[in-house]
Amino acid sequence: MGLLAVLVAALGGFLTGAAIYMSPLSKPWMIAAGIKCDENGKPVDQASPVPFIISGIAMILMAGMMRHVFAMAGIDTGAKGFVAGLGVGVFMIAPWIAMNYGYAGRPRNLTLIDGLYAITGPAVIGLILGLF
Repeated sequence: MGLLAVLVAALGGFLTGAAIYMSPLSKPWMIAAGIKCDENGKPVDQASPVPFIISGIAMILMAGMMRHVFAMAGIDTGAKGFVAGLGVGVFMIAPWIAMNYGYAGRPRNLTLIDGLYAITGPAVIGLILGLF
């Protein structure tokens, strides 16, 4: 049951990213990230599956570690999982992204959009793990 929980939670985190990056935030994110687009506004050179493979692996690792921490901490409901996941995003991942982007001189909008995913993704993963 643990592996199933991790895989479902990872899928939830991945789909959260899809929802964010395919939303009205997609164009501002592409501009801030410096993604080159064709005349139709579609990213150039998007045929590679590598980013999706990396994302999938990252979500499985994230969900697996969160499941381990939740088990050790006694987090056993959807609400507790959501709050704990939110905390992981707000207090661990988003600040790390902001620090890295600050040193790299990346645009503020990129930090905000990627930070949004860094907060909502773990919250969704936590919710799902808590429901298992």
